[in-house]
Amino acid sequence: MGEETTTLGSIHISPNAVASIAYHAALQSYGVVGLAPKNLAEGLTATITREPAHGISVHYNDEEVNIDVHIVVEYGTRITSVANSVANSVRFHVEKALGMPIHTVNVHIQGLRVSSVD
Repeated sequence: MGEETTTLGSIHISPNAVASIAYHAALQSYGVVGLAPKNLAEGLTATITREPAHGISVHYNDEEVNIDVHIVVEYGTRITSVANSVANSVRFHVEKALGMPIHTVNVHIQGLRVSSVD
């Protein structure tokens, strides 16, 4: 997966490229205030480097693309609506960019953030 052969040669799509598209799609969704690290190791790595796909995991499994998105949601929004919106937005933007279907988009809510009342 992530590879296509044409008459001119082959095209290889990096999981980081897919993750970058998914990252921007998730951040533009209503109710999302940020993306969270997938685990402690990624959290430590994120403090040292600026990875463009922070909070996104992309897995190729034969002919399937699976994406995991770890988000922080704004307190007071309906969590299921935000999660569905993120999944639909990520699926749409990645499928539009790649021209191939996405098998699953899993949204993991890592936390809630309360905005200041000011």
